[in-house]
Amino acid sequence: MKKFDKNYSLIKDMVNDDYYPQFLVEKIKALIIPVIDLLENGETNVNIIQEKLDEMTLAINDLQEEFDENGSEIETVARDSIAVTIGYIMEWFGIDIDTETALRERDW
Repeated sequence: MKKFDKNYSLIKDMVNDDYYPQFLVEKIKALIIPVIDLLENGETNVNIIQEKLDEMTLAINDLQEEFDENGSEIETVARDSIAVTIGYIMEWFGIDIDTETALRERDW
């Protein structure tokens, strides 16, 4: 089974931007990890993978209020950073789900 690229920095632009509280950035990373784990375990069924992506995206949606409470928001840089990371993960594992579909449940 293929392991994820250990040199890739998840949501790098959010990590490197002080606008985003780092504890919330870490929460987003923690929501992405189960998707990577699923793929590392060899899952290739796009329906199962999409379900995990939907679960991740809905959980990120739920963090919006916490971002607001901490003087931040999931805006352009954050949206792009999350999308780039998910796109990279899908490409790394050769999963045929485009980024827009992968994040179809987002409301940010």
